[in-house]
Amino acid sequence: MLYGKLSEIPKKELQALIERAGELTNLNDTVSSIIVNVRSKGDVSLREYTQRFDGAIIEDIEVSKEDIEKAYDSIDREIIKHLKIAAGNIRKFHEAQMPEKIWFMELVPGIEVGQKITALKTVGAYVPGGRASYPSTALMTIIPAKVAGVRNVVMCTPPRPDGTVNPLTLAAAKIAGADHVYRVGGVQAVAAMAYGTESVMKVDKIVGPGNVYVTAAKMQIRDLADIDFPAGPSEVLIIADDSAHPAMIAADMIAQAEHDPNAVSVLVTTSEKLAYDVREEVFNQVNSTLRKEIISLSLKNAGILIADSIQECIEFSNSFAPEHLEIITINDDFVLNRIEHAGSIFIGKYAPVPVGDYASGTNHVLPTAGYARMYSGLNLMHFLKISSIQRISKDGLSSIQDTVITLAEKEGLNAHADAIRIRFSR
Repeated sequence: MLYGKLSEIPKKELQALIERAGELTNLNDTVSSIIVNVRSKGDVSLREYTQRFDGAIIEDIEVSKEDIEKAYDSIDREIIKHLKIAAGNIRKFHEAQMPEKIWFMELVPGIEVGQKITALKTVGAYVPGGRASYPSTALMTIIPAKVAGVRNVVMCTPPRPDGTVNPLTLAAAKIAGADHVYRVGGVQAVAAMAYGTESVMKVDKIVGPGNVYVTAAKMQIRDLADIDFPAGPSEVLIIADDSAHPAMIAADMIAQAEHDPNAVSVLVTTSEKLAYDVREEVFNQVNSTLRKEIISLSLKNAGILIADSIQECIEFSNSFAPEHLEIITINDDFVLNRIEHAGSIFIGKYAPVPVGDYASGTNHVLPTAGYARMYSGLNLMHFLKISSIQRISKDGLSSIQDTVITLAEKEGLNAHADAIRIRFSR
């Protein structure tokens, strides 16, 4: 764990923390060969790779509606209730993001301009799985697409060794409104959705988190299907002053570390006492966690940094561009207004990252590794296209004809100019 004053930590160590992007290029050959095989062999290759990587022999690649219903019915009603609460909150939040579907404004008399919003036709949601279950990711990826009006939302998730998909994931897919579910994961799932196979529907866009192989595959198929953004190991950065509670911050850092040995948890604070107390709390709390081994490995990537001022905390955060940002300070709004890069922001001591992971309604599919500088977290606009519109009368065209003709001729595009002239010569 990196610990100390920002001004005293060697620049090389600090830069390594900020430049934490995973290396994808050394995976390219492996990923490319899988993509090529899926493209040429379709379902046959999906079965082969599923047996090789997941240890599962599968015949039917699509999960039947009957199996989805059985899975749903097998889940405890209390869990179904909570899945529906989370789904309701996610749906409400994303419904609030819906822009006006069509609008016009009069630019000048005779010229109306506007835009039309149209949903993508087919979207693929990648949900990690196999031995684990991530029903929350099924909700986070499928619900916004359906709210946006996507006609076909398909979900790919790895099967368990017996060839079945975790019932909890299937129940979440049903609640979210998935149209098709496929028991296939990894690079082969991304390739199947990008190219289409005998069983898997070709999609226009692929969204959802995955391991480095899935991320590398998404980057390679972007000429066939759009993607949301690259996403790697999860991370949190916490800005706090002496008003924060050390046990709560330690718990939040450990919760993030629980994800993955490569996860990153960072506290940057103006309080030396808080920094010391949080470090002690982290080491104490780790001993009672169930995933102690993973958390201990992850905490090697962690940092507790002491800044001279809140402004320095903010500047470090903007350099780091975290996936998750917690702000626990006396003047939260002062900090919030100066944040430039963050995937999702959590304000106050009662807004830990797990609420966004599951039930506050905001989306937990977010850019990591500094990509928050250029990408937004998954939202409704990821599933929508914008078409610009112009409705122009003869008088309206007359008012700008000289401008169009002059600029077209200056660019050497005389036929463009003639397309305007002909409308006034006949």
